[in-house]
Amino acid sequence: MKKVLIIEDDVAISKLLEFHLIDLNYTIIKAFKGDVGLEKALNDDFTLIILDITLPNIDGIEVCKQIRLVKQTPIIMLTAKTEELDKVLSLELGADDYITKPFSVREFIARVKAVTRRFENTSGTKKIIESNNELTFKELSINIDKRKVLLKNKEINLSPIEFDLLVLMASNAGKVYSREKLLELVWGYDFDGYRHTVNSHINRLRGKIEENMVTPKFILTTWGVGYKFNDELKIPSHEKSQSSIE
Repeated sequence: MKKVLIIEDDVAISKLLEFHLIDLNYTIIKAFKGDVGLEKALNDDFTLIILDITLPNIDGIEVCKQIRLVKQTPIIMLTAKTEELDKVLSLELGADDYITKPFSVREFIARVKAVTRRFENTSGTKKIIESNNELTFKELSINIDKRKVLLKNKEINLSPIEFDLLVLMASNAGKVYSREKLLELVWGYDFDGYRHTVNSHINRLRGKIEENMVTPKFILTTWGVGYKFNDELKIPSHEKSQSSIE
């Protein structure tokens, strides 16, 4: 059963979201306070969580942070246009996407479909790369079918978006991607002002695989253009057997 948790204190918005999600065949659970929503999120399994930033008792930023400590359930944050810092912070804490209020129903449905597709493993990764099931670099191994990443033989816990972003760049190591192109290929929609989405996920991914965020060795910045994965760390095919994921 596909269930969506809506944590939103505005009753009108909550009802609107519920109406359109029911049309997509989701079962809806609602909470109007941050602490209640957090309890529901931690004690049940959901296909998606829609989380407003401004909530009574516990704000959405803290709710997102607490959920991410134990679960990788996709989270879409609802923010106001003036909450620029909150958009960045929510993404840095692990939210998969955000939608700025007021938003159109069409945009909301598109975002829901894009995020849930990715979590169900039917999104970009399999379309982006069909050839290599395993990508091997110095200290880093990626198994695409198992969606498993090892860093120095220790498994790294990545969200669905973080994994897809890593696979896209690692499978095309050395190629520079603009933020616009990454948003199109990984998130599945146009740039349209959502620059924080890419930057924040790159930062979060770096925080998990880089030893030093100031001087990263895997994900490199090409100033004025975008990002690329360091192709100099790729292990030649004849050496891969020693570094493969079992």
